[in-house]
Amino acid sequence: MPDRDNNALEQEQEPVSKSELKRRMTALQDLGETLASLNDKKLAKLPIDDERLLIAIRETRQIRSNSARRRHMQFIGKLMRNIDSQPIEQALRVMRRPQQQHNENFHQLEQLREEVLAAGPAGVELIIKQWPRADRQQLRQLILQHQREQKNNRPPAASRKLFRYLRDLQENYSPEDAGG
Repeated sequence: MPDRDNNALEQEQEPVSKSELKRRMTALQDLGETLASLNDKKLAKLPIDDERLLIAIRETRQIRSNSARRRHMQFIGKLMRNIDSQPIEQALRVMRRPQQQHNENFHQLEQLREEVLAAGPAGVELIIKQWPRADRQQLRQLILQHQREQKNNRPPAASRKLFRYLRDLQENYSPEDAGG
């Protein structure tokens, strides 16, 4: 039995492979690259206590030579080995969340617009379901205008107007308004 315990300890204490070390270092350099792309205001919001690292990140912005920048990023990766990068990565995820939400909303509106235009005049009901206070007549006119534009091979002005109208509905009418 003691042999099994020793084997388990030996397996836990095995050195990390060169490939794994390289992956970790590349990940730290990538994180450093992300940090270097942030402005000072966003950088100040991150939990970075190492002053040398902060200075190195700020210096990166002024380096124009590709080879010098690459070496400097390697230096930043080396400095980052001495800190716990998890809190920084978590703070970056939190920082990016509003932009990701904005992108998701944008894509949802694009998809809704495409569904509405594909359904034709009946597509008005798709919008009314979500926003009962939406202007049926305006929606119907935009859909019909879109159909005429397609028929005559014209630019999709109505499609753009519909998207702006949907965005306006999304921004100005909360779910509580939908009940009325």
